[in-house]
Amino acid sequence: MTSQMIAMIIAFVLYLGLMVFVGIRSAKNNNSASDFFLGGRKVGPWVTALSAEASDSSAWVLMGLPGLCYLGGFKETFWTAIGLIVGTYLAWLFIAKPLRKCSITYGDSITIPEFLSNRFKDKSHILSIVSAFFIVLFFTIYTASGFVACAKLFRSVFGLNWNVGLIIGFVIILSYTILGGYRAVCTTDFIQGSLIFIAFIISGIVIVASLGGFGNAVDQVQSFTERAMNGEFGAALLKSIKGNQSFSPMSAISAFAWCLGYFGMPHIIIRFMGIRSNAEIKKARRIGIIWMIISYIGAVLIGALGTAYLLNKGIILGANPAEVTASGITALGTGTQEAVFSESMVRMFPAFIAGIFLCGILAAAMSTADSQLLSASSAIGQDIYKGIIKKDASDKNVLLVSRICVFVIAIVGLILALDETSSIFGLVSYAWAGFGGTFGPLILLALYWKKTTAPGAIAGLITGGITVVVWHNLHGGLFDVYEILPAFILCLVVTIVVSLFTKKDEEVLAKFDEYKALED
Repeated sequence: MTSQMIAMIIAFVLYLGLMVFVGIRSAKNNNSASDFFLGGRKVGPWVTALSAEASDSSAWVLMGLPGLCYLGGFKETFWTAIGLIVGTYLAWLFIAKPLRKCSITYGDSITIPEFLSNRFKDKSHILSIVSAFFIVLFFTIYTASGFVACAKLFRSVFGLNWNVGLIIGFVIILSYTILGGYRAVCTTDFIQGSLIFIAFIISGIVIVASLGGFGNAVDQVQSFTERAMNGEFGAALLKSIKGNQSFSPMSAISAFAWCLGYFGMPHIIIRFMGIRSNAEIKKARRIGIIWMIISYIGAVLIGALGTAYLLNKGIILGANPAEVTASGITALGTGTQEAVFSESMVRMFPAFIAGIFLCGILAAAMSTADSQLLSASSAIGQDIYKGIIKKDASDKNVLLVSRICVFVIAIVGLILALDETSSIFGLVSYAWAGFGGTFGPLILLALYWKKTTAPGAIAGLITGGITVVVWHNLHGGLFDVYEILPAFILCLVVTIVVSLFTKKDEEVLAKFDEYKALED
């Protein structure tokens, strides 16, 4: 084992140890279900903002997005990033303050399914059950992407077996989520968000400088693309670049449609409910947007310029080693383009510093997976177990059930992640559509349309969920549009139509007026 490898291992151990320590320290503050799931609504603007953005910007921002951009997918990367930034801003602007006020008005709700059930006065509990089902389904897929990122990182940096990398990520994420709950998740997300931010700023500056300035860097990337298009680096790389360059208006619409996800992402909008006061939301919004813009610029720089930077180091990602004809070039194999950030960090910085920055990838995976596990477990423990099965359950029992659910969901996500061909971007895309297309329209209608009814919400939720699953598995023509767009539209239309033709509850209408009358 080399001294460089030892230095990186020390960096990883120190970082992971810090995350577990935060979980243990936060555990003593969990005296109730509200503390465990929502931090007692006592979280400040800085932690709320960075926690929301870090849990949103999972490992796909450091691996999936740069990997897409690496082989000529700049246009799709650009429109996806623009959609995400716009979606983030609109969610903070139109969802944050109303959701916090509304969730307090309707029974001091501490989870999204509980909020929807209280808001629409669903006595049948069907809304809670359907909500919990889709949350567990899509969060399990989303969590799997975090484990995949851990496995790819540990294999790229340390040469570890895929399954060993999965187990390491599984154990760390699971330990501090089960121990610390929402407060631990937010605190670790703040640390992780800060690390991601710093890593992108410094690495973006270094990669541009090392290529002789931005103009020279662009020229070198164009040279790489021309050589690849001439077949110098093999058929596999040529196919990937051609596929990424076939960008149509439909592709742009699909990429931008990612913005719709923010209205219904439970692990993100729950942060709006947990912030300390409505007055601090504006400050949190500004912090979050600045973080996103700078981080996404860094992701695009690493992905777009990584081709030239790594080629200068004798490395090509995404190519079949047997097909590369250029002398002195090492091809790391097809499907490796998502490792562009980690490979660049290893060659850009001294071993210990590289290890710290590579923890940014681990941070991104962990900050999302922990939030997802917490949201999914709350849907079972708080909304199903206490809400339906045992209404007199103590907080202690609810926390126990929720922690068991965290473990079970993590196990299923681990099983899904065993496939070594899994794409981080693909898994996240599917789960993102699932939440945006099912919960997004309901959250908006719950906050802004007084006459939304429980039957309408149930019909819309089911319609959106089914549309995502069916559309995702169909291909060609109209079905190449990202599934979040048709699911969002159909969920919105069905919810409105069914609500118009179903009886309104006067108590629900009066409660809505009470919520709207609350001071900001």
